[in-house]
Amino acid sequence: MTKISILGCGWLGLPLAKALLKNDYLVNGSTTSAEKLNVLKNAGIAPFLIALSENKTTGNLTEFLENCEILIIDVPPKLRGSGTENFVSKIRNIIPFIEQSSVENVLFISSTSVYNDDEIFVTEETIAKPDTESGKQLLETEQLLQNNSHFKTTILRFGGLIGEDRHPVKFLAGRENLDNPNAPINLIHQEDCMGIILKIIANDAWNETFNAVAPSHPSREIYYTQKALELNLALPRFNPKNNAGGKIILSTRLEKVLNYTFTKPNL
Repeated sequence: MTKISILGCGWLGLPLAKALLKNDYLVNGSTTSAEKLNVLKNAGIAPFLIALSENKTTGNLTEFLENCEILIIDVPPKLRGSGTENFVSKIRNIIPFIEQSSVENVLFISSTSVYNDDEIFVTEETIAKPDTESGKQLLETEQLLQNNSHFKTTILRFGGLIGEDRHPVKFLAGRENLDNPNAPINLIHQEDCMGIILKIIANDAWNETFNAVAPSHPSREIYYTQKALELNLALPRFNPKNNAGGKIILSTRLEKVLNYTFTKPNL
C-alpha cells in the first residue's frame, strides 16, 4: 500500500487524510499541537508532532517520511499582522530530510495570490507577479521545490477556501463601504480541494502546476449579498465608487488534464 505523509493536518489536511485512508492509502499526519495527536490517532492516521521555524525543525521528520512515496505540504504562511515569518526558510529547512527519504513526489499547496490583478483572465501560463508578501514567498517556495531534482513537485494553487464551517461572508456581514463590488470571486470548496488532490495522486500527475478555482465567478456584491440572505446574516454594503476590478482564475487545464469535474461548481 502506498504511504503518504501530510505535513499540516489542519482545516484541509485532516479531512484529506481521512479521505486518503478511505481510498486505501496509509497516512502519516503532522500537527503542531500535542492535544491533537489523539485526534489523528483515533482517525487511523499515524500522528507526528512536528513544528517548522525559520531556523530549525522540531519533531522526527526522518520517521515521518520513512517509507513514504508522497509528501503533501499543506502549511500556510503566517504573514498577516506584525508576527510575520520567513516561510521560504521554513520549507528550505525540511528539504534535506525529503532528499534523504524515500519520497519521490511532493504536492505543495499554494495559492492564487501568486498572481496580481494585471490580467483579466489568468491561466497557468500567466506569469506570476505577486504583489503581496504572502504571494511572493509562496512563489519562491514553489520554485525552490520544483527546481529540486531529488523529487518531482506538483504545485496546486487554490483560490479562496470555503467549506461548511468556513465562509468569508461571515466576516463581511453587516460591514459598510466594502471595496471592489464588481470584482469576480475566485473560491473553491473543501470537497473539491480534496477531490482534486485525490485525482493528482491517482493520475500520477507530477511536475505539474494547476490553478484550482471553482468555475463560477459572480461579482463580490452579487455573491456575498446572496450568501448573506441564505444564511440570515446582515447584508454587506459595497461602495460602487471604489471598484478596481479583478481577475478571473481559470481552472480549465486542471479539468482537462485530470479529467476532473467540480462537485461544487457554483458554491
